[in-house]
Amino acid sequence: MTDRTTAEIWFDPACPYTWITSRWLLEVARVRPVDVRWRLMSLSVLNEGREEDPEGDTEGYLWVPVRVCAAVLQRHGQKALGRFYTALWTTGSNEGQDWLGDLRAALRACGLPEDLAEAGTSTEYDAVVRASHAEGIGLIGEHVGTPVVAATAPDGGRTVFFGPVVSRIPRGEQAGRLWDGTLLVAGTPGFHELKGPPHQEPRLFD
Repeated sequence: MTDRTTAEIWFDPACPYTWITSRWLLEVARVRPVDVRWRLMSLSVLNEGREEDPEGDTEGYLWVPVRVCAAVLQRHGQKALGRFYTALWTTGSNEGQDWLGDLRAALRACGLPEDLAEAGTSTEYDAVVRASHAEGIGLIGEHVGTPVVAATAPDGGRTVFFGPVVSRIPRGEQAGRLWDGTLLVAGTPGFHELKGPPHQEPRLFD
């Protein structure tokens, strides 16, 4: 039995609030005995069949980055996916000012083959995306979006929650306290939902 908690995060790589949550988890891993594992979900899959796409993605663009993420994961593994996800948001013509970096530039920046970008316009990895998405949503239900986090404690107990949705990245011990509190609330029997004030614009790199 390990003495560390595993935090699996199911994420759609195009969501800015999910990016902030993912950076929070990496901060948590600095101050708590937590290992982060990257799992994929898809807003495109989540919104299939709805009369109106809440993301306004009529062209199907949101499929592109998640397919490339799936290709990276399948061909190069967990650590490579983590590097690529970081590069996707921090590489581009505006050096971190764009909401999402160029795919080929991101692949190049983290030492991965640029031809992985071709997966973005292929359906080759759609089954992988759908299976991972179904696993994450199956833990909590279709009433949520991205991200879903499953924390497996050293004793095998598992706590699953959506979010937390934050507009800036908690750092250091502040990140650790949010982790502790989230596990406490989400792990309470009968807990369903807790909300704060309306969303603020995401501060992606603060």
